[in-house]
Amino acid sequence: MGTWGSGAFDSDLAGDFTDGLGGLAPQQIISSLEGALRRVAESGPCLDGGDEAEAVAAAALVAAQIPGSKVVVSPEHRPDEPLPQLPTSLHALAREALHRVLGDGSELAMGWGDNGDATEWRQEVQLILHALG
Repeated sequence: MGTWGSGAFDSDLAGDFTDGLGGLAPQQIISSLEGALRRVAESGPCLDGGDEAEAVAAAALVAAQIPGSKVVVSPEHRPDEPLPQLPTSLHALAREALHRVLGDGSELAMGWGDNGDATEWRQEVQLILHALG
């Protein structure tokens, strides 16, 4: 997995996930976002880092649609077509997934270690979490 920054979309896995949303019907996009979030929110005690990277990207896309959100998704990180109106039920699922990503058993969090980049990554995830309510 290539990672070049601490942002929600700064990895190959997150980029592949968002690229995969391109050309999908609105309901398929919603299902893809829900699936990415659910895989992490409902997983066992040990999390898969790839699933977590997708969940963080999905949560950022969900959070960016909330009015007044400080989460901004740049054009190169989102599908070419605007996302459909997302159900508010995804907010709670995204929060649950992000709490798992920040908690014990998170392969993604462990991969960041305890350096400045890890702090930036945690702040990014916390920003998304805050936007989700």
